[in-house]
Amino acid sequence: MFKKPTPVGELRPSQLLYTYGIGAIVDLPNISAIVLGLEDWDPMRCTTVVEDRLLSAVRTQLGGQVKRMVSPPVTEDEGVARVFGASEASTVGVPVATFPRYLRCPFCNYLGPITSGVFEPKIDQYRRERTRFVHKNCLKGGRPPTALPARFLVACENGHLDDFPWHRFVHKGESPCRSILELREVGASGEAIDVQVRCRVCDKSRRMGEAFGEAGKTALPPCRGRRPHLRDFEDRPCDAQQRAILLGASNSWFPVTLSALALPVGANKLEKLVDDNWTLLAGVKNVAVLEYLRGEGKLVTLREFSDSDVWRAIEERRSGGASTVDLTDLKTPEWTLLTERGRDAERRDFKVTEVASPPDFAACIDRVLLVERLREVTALVGFTRIVSSGDAPISDESSKARRARLTRNPPEAVPATEVRGEGSFITFKEGRIAAWLERAKGRETVLAEAHRLWRVRRNLTPPEANFPRLRYVLIHTFAHALMRQLALECGYTAASLKERIYAREKDEDGPSMAGLLIYTAAPDSEGTLGGLVSLGQPERLGRHIRNALEAMRLCASDPLCAEHQPFAEEPTLHGAACHACLFAPETSCERGNRYLDRTLLVRTVLPESWAYFEERS
Repeated sequence: MFKKPTPVGELRPSQLLYTYGIGAIVDLPNISAIVLGLEDWDPMRCTTVVEDRLLSAVRTQLGGQVKRMVSPPVTEDEGVARVFGASEASTVGVPVATFPRYLRCPFCNYLGPITSGVFEPKIDQYRRERTRFVHKNCLKGGRPPTALPARFLVACENGHLDDFPWHRFVHKGESPCRSILELREVGASGEAIDVQVRCRVCDKSRRMGEAFGEAGKTALPPCRGRRPHLRDFEDRPCDAQQRAILLGASNSWFPVTLSALALPVGANKLEKLVDDNWTLLAGVKNVAVLEYLRGEGKLVTLREFSDSDVWRAIEERRSGGASTVDLTDLKTPEWTLLTERGRDAERRDFKVTEVASPPDFAACIDRVLLVERLREVTALVGFTRIVSSGDAPISDESSKARRARLTRNPPEAVPATEVRGEGSFITFKEGRIAAWLERAKGRETVLAEAHRLWRVRRNLTPPEANFPRLRYVLIHTFAHALMRQLALECGYTAASLKERIYAREKDEDGPSMAGLLIYTAAPDSEGTLGGLVSLGQPERLGRHIRNALEAMRLCASDPLCAEHQPFAEEPTLHGAACHACLFAPETSCERGNRYLDRTLLVRTVLPESWAYFEERS
């Protein structure tokens, strides 16, 4: 084990929310590490991310003790000092621990824990990615080979993760044997069935294929409730079935996040300027701090106002913020602002311009807003394993019970990132939507039944809860089709585009909503370059919508894709949709490529039609 903090690699801040967050395994060139919980982070190195609405929503999920959202600790570019690790900043970052704890020698196939004493860490001060463990005294002799992490782990749906129980597995239960294990491939396929674990002491062996599927339910011991990211075990027994997974498996970690757009507040000039500078002013405790900031030249935009006036505006912002924030609904205030007063709410991080709807789709589309500036803040509130929680709202109690924690004790902070960018906001005509919903009731029944069966299979109760309704499926499918088309011309990759769906029926709480925001954003202060906004002009947008809908008529996987029934064999949460036509990168979709059906947009090869865009007059 490493005796002191050692740099082993680099990650982008956004990766620490979506790909390699707390509890996730980072697969580095020579070692594998797990990102530790917030209690191991250095709070002095974390920068506060300010967004009142999102912080309030986080508190409803994790408790009122959450005081702030923080960006991951990162280092500034220090040139040679940083490259050679010659300064304290070289060890600043997110703490990780080696995991899994079992390593394998690729020369002699020896398999053992790091604590066995046969593996020695080798630290490269000049090339941190070359840090590795080597197998001392390898039976093959010669130069000590680089030891690699064992490729098998066990996890459960309650968020626990553990080393594979090698000793118990190979001996088919508890055994007094002081085993010396080896892991070797006995076939050419590389699959689990061709991988064998063997005890050199008693000569017992077993194929790894027996750890998967139905056989694995009896071959694996009960879950121990291990939480390696917190370096402890759950304080209550775990009732979930352990499953064998591969190192780097996509189902080993799913983030649970909340995100919100920063909305402008304030009416007069001073309130607007305080809102623009709120990231700096949110932490101001008294007038003396204002005087210091003004002396440092950080309040240039507020130079015409006295310290007392600015302090009064800060206190009013704090006292008024809590009363206007909906703790459970983040999208309704955004919808209200964009549909009612978007044009007169311009700020440094928010600017919209209304344009005409595409002429060919005037009967379907109500309004189009070009969002020239926006700021999005995303917070990580937990994670799941084996099963993603993306099919249900974050408040779903069944999913919430399986969410793994980021800290041992109730957290006082959560990781967050902020990005700035641009996009296009499109709303549908409510009357047209209502008429279409009446015509497509049969398809809604099919999708609702698939949703129910899907939740029954996963023991989520009540099974019929949280179905997003057909309005959402329509708008969600349209967003995916349009994102694929825009990515061809806007200059951004498909993974850099994101969706934000606004869909709610009249009979639900709050105003009815039918719209979407397609946007792109970047973490730097300037955001993006306007390429996506330029495609929202009426003629251009109309052309892209036509092309997007035409592409949905025929899929490369048809007729299998078009004929797919959501509950044919294994219940799925999508209709006619697949990787060849509608699926988007997981960072782009807010529902994990679920609740998609292109038969709701246009007529496909099926004789039935529920197409919303069938008539464009």
